[in-house]
Amino acid sequence: MEIDFDSTEGVADYVTVPAGTYLCRVAEVRTGTTRGGDDRWSLRLVVAEGQHVGKQAAWDNLVFSSRGRTRARLVMQALGLPASGKVNIDPDDLDGRSALVEVRPAEYQDSAGQLVRRNEVPYDGYRSTATGSQLSSAVGESRDGEVDTGQIPF
Repeated sequence: MEIDFDSTEGVADYVTVPAGTYLCRVAEVRTGTTRGGDDRWSLRLVVAEGQHVGKQAAWDNLVFSSRGRTRARLVMQALGLPASGKVNIDPDDLDGRSALVEVRPAEYQDSAGQLVRRNEVPYDGYRSTATGSQLSSAVGESRDGEVDTGQIPF
């Protein structure tokens, strides 16, 4: 076998599921802070049912700043957690919770100049399973027209 280890494609592709909406569960929550000093929780979202069950759908961040509060509220509501008034929520409260989550591929260039491709969740990409519970076992079509039982049609 001949391999050229100096030849690289220049793309790190971490997209594991096609674009679409999936029933996802929060598999891990990592806490941290932003450069601005605000609290940030990174959520690892894993597909909970269908063709892609068990695959990582995306990592998503919740930032608890005045600007990020509205999105954090949307995510908390979708996960079935309190999202109004003054609440006390721990990262462990999110573990195992599920929601319908839209993912789509996004690209960026890292500090070394390599192109990185990952799935991202749009700003309003979370929906409660209460409103989509009948859809969770439905058969949908992926964006390329192929049937995908892991997607939730909208």
